[in-house]
Amino acid sequence: MTKTLAEARDYAGGLAEAILARPELTDGVQAFIIPPHTALSVVAEELRGLGERRGVGERRGVETQVILGAQNAHWEESGAWTGEISVPQAADAGARLVEIGHSERREHFGETVETTRLKVRTVLDHGLQPLLCVGEPLEVREAGEAEEFILAQARGALAGLDSAQLARVLLAYEPIWAIGEQGRPATVEELAEPFAALERVYGAQVEAVLYGGSVNQDNAAELLGIPGVDGLFVGRAAWELDGYLELLEIGASHVRGAHGRLRE
Repeated sequence: MTKTLAEARDYAGGLAEAILARPELTDGVQAFIIPPHTALSVVAEELRGLGERRGVGERRGVETQVILGAQNAHWEESGAWTGEISVPQAADAGARLVEIGHSERREHFGETVETTRLKVRTVLDHGLQPLLCVGEPLEVREAGEAEEFILAQARGALAGLDSAQLARVLLAYEPIWAIGEQGRPATVEELAEPFAALERVYGAQVEAVLYGGSVNQDNAAELLGIPGVDGLFVGRAAWELDGYLELLEIGASHVRGAHGRLRE
């Protein structure tokens, strides 16, 4: 729950202008932002302007340069679900991605493996992209059961999908003990095992596996270097535009470095 309409418009407009002025920020990097539902349409308008100013049209402006996502959506297309938003409504407001199963949704709003499965299927059926969040609490980590826990969350939500559907999924690993104001940054050693597990099971099937959990400008480069990490899912460090732009720079630099290593 951050950003008023005016704040969201300024952020998205500033992001669009920065990318126009410095296209290298998204060279090899797919940017995405997930504002509150109230701001979806105004952010979409600003991102659409990016496409129009580049002369590439609305669809390319929204979907290619910066993907716009919704923080949640219901699995039913319509009905008596007061306070909810449907996938068609999210899409109508400009979203092309839907975040599913964030730990806060699981903890505070009763999100379960079954509801994440229903939402993933609905999002795919409407041509949008699901961003499925998985992650274990500290007590599970300390019991040595993190790998089993996160794979169960992923398998339950992605059950029944064919290879083409899985290829459209973004999978974000966010250990609960490492996120939010009370979270502590995870070490590379702590992340090696869960990402090895996700890479083994889903690395060749989903579009990308992301990491989120106290990501900031100081640790982003190191986190991108972990085997199995395809990108970052950032919260507080990207709330201000300057912070997000710095993270895009780090991502683009990582891509250039990876290409250089491949050529060698």
